[in-house]
Amino acid sequence: MLTKVVLASCVVLWISSCAVNSAEDLMTRALRLMSETPLIHGHNDLPWQFRAQFNNELNKVDLHTLSTTHTNIPKIKEGRLGAQYKDAVRQTLEQIDVVHRMCEKYPETFMFASSSKEIRDAFATNKGASLIGVEGGHSIDSSLGTLRTMYQLGVRYLTLTHSCNTPWADNWLVDTGSEPSEHNGLSLFGKQLILEMNRLGMLIDLAHVTVAVMNQVLDMSQAPVIFSHSSAYGICQHKRNVPDEGLKRVVNKRGIVMDNFTNDFVTCTQTANLSDVADHFDHIKEVAGADIIGFGGDYDGVPRLPEGLEDVSKVPNLVVELLRRGWTDEEVKAALGNNLLRVFEGVERVRDNLKGSKPDDVPIPYEDVQNPCRTSYGYTEDTGAVRSVSALTLLLTLALQIFTVLPVIS
Repeated sequence: MLTKVVLASCVVLWISSCAVNSAEDLMTRALRLMSETPLIHGHNDLPWQFRAQFNNELNKVDLHTLSTTHTNIPKIKEGRLGAQYKDAVRQTLEQIDVVHRMCEKYPETFMFASSSKEIRDAFATNKGASLIGVEGGHSIDSSLGTLRTMYQLGVRYLTLTHSCNTPWADNWLVDTGSEPSEHNGLSLFGKQLILEMNRLGMLIDLAHVTVAVMNQVLDMSQAPVIFSHSSAYGICQHKRNVPDEGLKRVVNKRGIVMDNFTNDFVTCTQTANLSDVADHFDHIKEVAGADIIGFGGDYDGVPRLPEGLEDVSKVPNLVVELLRRGWTDEEVKAALGNNLLRVFEGVERVRDNLKGSKPDDVPIPYEDVQNPCRTSYGYTEDTGAVRSVSALTLLLTLALQIFTVLPVIS
């Protein structure tokens, strides 16, 4: 490249000048689109950094000057972040608390949101909408009552597993062969949980599950689903990524795959760059269309990020790259936030249609969760009866759902 500059300096300087002007035009266009549509990150682990670095002592934190995280207020403003879900039984409740306290401490920057309308309201007032997602079904301790309580506290998505099996769902490591399957996907209680999440209006996040769990959820959920931070398996064959057949099924469910920026999931190596991330966006669009794509990020939850996307302030660079590759304004705005808003609204519609349905209060069978620290209070001696009641409840609920959905289809 240096030789070309020396040998054809006039031509190269002119080309460089055009390239700069073109890049500036694309950045102007990118920022305009981001001013019209909220950028919604499916996954941001900033609250975990509050715990890891400060033991949740938020009084010791100044988000205006914090320099040891991928996310702070200046970076959020530079990156035009419109909304973000945060990883939040004791530690989970404490993380929920810290999100609420962060919004209270910085009301000029953050607005707590628990609905699609509140995301739009925050964006209209030039604030970042802060929503709570819980990463890992272990956080509810196999309790539908705990799930409902977390919903009441503002949790709006649950990642079914993290990197270990729960007593009711297999995690992604099962697909690598490094862990055994315990449930062939979802257990009976796991299927109860999916129906209860539909009833509540809580988004189901499949980012860390097996292909078997993915397919079972896509079969039975009435509501759209999300992958809050997963990339395309067709580009990087990592089991945390979504295979092409999964992408096609997500389209049919009107769900969303929010692309992860972690190097390991982008290139299957420890290094990556912004262009590599854009390749995943292109692949998902080619296989399933632009209507299922979102931004997953995973900032502050991973050790390695691509060159050009080192923190949240750099996200406009990715928008510029997508525009450079020929993405239309509408496609970019869909990926920025409109797709997630559509999914959220779809989940809320299912919740509203199920209004009047009774909460599922049949507990997980005691033998599935028995350990020396768990009380058996409330369980009968005949735990098999609990299983049969659960099965009957599940079958009746599924039958009712069929009758509920059919008029909509017709």
